[in-house]
Amino acid sequence: MKPSIALLPFAGLVVATALAAGAPIAGFPPALQPADLVLRDATIATLDPSQPEAQALAIRDGKIEAVGDDAGIAHYIGRRTRVLDLHGAFVTPGFIEGHGHLLQTGESLMQINVGKAANWDGVVAMVKAAVAKARPGEWIVGFGWLESKWNRVPQPNVLGLPLPASLDAVSPDNPVLLTTASYHGLYANALALKLAGITDKTPDPVGGSIVHDAQGHVIGMLRDTAADPVYAAYQKYLANLPPAEQEARRERALQLAVHNEISKGITTFVDQGEDFQTIDWLKQQAAKSLPLRLYVYVGVLDVASLDKNLAKYRIIGYANNHFTVRGVGEDVSDGALGTRSAWFLKPYSDAPGITGKNVTPMATLTQIAKIAARDRFQVAIHAIGDRANREVLDMYQKIFEQDPAAHALRWRIEHAQHLNPADIPRFAQLGVIASMQSIHACSDAPMVIPRIGEKRAEEGAYVWHKLIASGAMVLEGTDTPVEDTNPIPNFYCGVTRAYDHGRKTFFPAEVKTPMQELKSYTWNNAYAIFEDHELGSLAVGKLADIDVFSGDLLTMPSEDILRTRVLYTIIGGKVVYQRPGAEQWRSGELFKPMPEFDHAE
Repeated sequence: MKPSIALLPFAGLVVATALAAGAPIAGFPPALQPADLVLRDATIATLDPSQPEAQALAIRDGKIEAVGDDAGIAHYIGRRTRVLDLHGAFVTPGFIEGHGHLLQTGESLMQINVGKAANWDGVVAMVKAAVAKARPGEWIVGFGWLESKWNRVPQPNVLGLPLPASLDAVSPDNPVLLTTASYHGLYANALALKLAGITDKTPDPVGGSIVHDAQGHVIGMLRDTAADPVYAAYQKYLANLPPAEQEARRERALQLAVHNEISKGITTFVDQGEDFQTIDWLKQQAAKSLPLRLYVYVGVLDVASLDKNLAKYRIIGYANNHFTVRGVGEDVSDGALGTRSAWFLKPYSDAPGITGKNVTPMATLTQIAKIAARDRFQVAIHAIGDRANREVLDMYQKIFEQDPAAHALRWRIEHAQHLNPADIPRFAQLGVIASMQSIHACSDAPMVIPRIGEKRAEEGAYVWHKLIASGAMVLEGTDTPVEDTNPIPNFYCGVTRAYDHGRKTFFPAEVKTPMQELKSYTWNNAYAIFEDHELGSLAVGKLADIDVFSGDLLTMPSEDILRTRVLYTIIGGKVVYQRPGAEQWRSGELFKPMPEFDHAE
């Protein structure tokens, strides 16, 4: 209904009268400010309920200026506007890596990826080649292996793990540190064990275990906290390098990690834990115009330091919203399924004497959570086994009862992989966010039933659907470098739960819909880091963090998802990554399928 003239303000009355008389009005309608960047001829999923789909959008000063169709957005094109004609490409809010380890990712890109080896003999061969290029005493560092992925069991072995003779033979003068794919264990050669002070008589530490052979000799496999002395020996070696070399290594790791993320469509990275010194350094790097947005958790080295310093490290929106610190994590309540150190209520099916490990004592985790609540920080705690998840939920519940305001801090459980059915509804009831990684289900699938049996696997393993149906918020991420940060295999796993090159499906009732998966990667992740008002959807006034994909992830057949590629990554309205040939790409063109993902938690 048109308003009566009586209700119009005076200026409106003048305009209305002039328009009725057909007279032009100088400056009306007001001229539109030209955009810095326009995307047009696109298929845009905005995730904005008021305008869920669009064809074009305009960006100015790092924010979204307008969303609409090609004709409407054409008015924002000026002489200096960059225009991307996308030929039907799929546009989404920028993908957020909901759980990763930034500098570890960069470091992994500087190490040997022994996860590519088909078996233990292949691992030893890769180490031998590295030793041939190394100086005596130089550490040989690799990552990514998991014995359950090898095409044959090493002989002889302990629980499928190799004995050390072949590794020691090729590396007598170089310490060797080979981290598992889950980063919850490592294999060390004899020299590394010697430097770490680990002998046959070294007792298991709290939260860890040392694997021995039948004669009681240490084989080199160290789980969880048992690996700490080897890591300490390696860090001592690095600390003795010339300062310039140390700084160059750190800068190189950051550079590699940032490029790795933006080239795969990641616009914000949630780093699960850095010490105060590293946070200071990352803040300095952000001030130097770091393209990737960082949301960094404080990693806890000791509770006393956290208690003293945490409040001083609250940083929100620094460097034009590129650096934020307002959470504490990833403190680990247990280990991983692959190393049989995930903490379960009942023993492992393939190791009846083992129920896993409480890595960080629950009393310590409670202290950490209470300090965070006091200083109004978010908490993110790693929990994989069903007992670990129950213990953390119980602890959160007690703190919420004592301090109801802590409910608003959006506390999280990282991974939430294996749940007892009684605990599934508790996430929604308590308002606890389930920070999950779909790719882990497809990577882990071959070993889950052998580890915990079919009943427990079906009821509680990677139960995204049950959690979403109960009202819980489920996030998405890769735990990089545990898995490749590339969101495409992750998206595929979330909507298919397919593994073994698509030939098998892991309890398909738990799949997400494509829209649920997209929302997990965008709006849900933005909400979980208190950025839903700025990120997570494409709406006027929000930050212009945008991904352009070669295929429509919401409508394409699932078998084509692994052919999808990132064409452009846009952060704050700037194109920070452009795939070679992106400007020549046309809708309907398909890329080669991606290799099978092969890491595991």
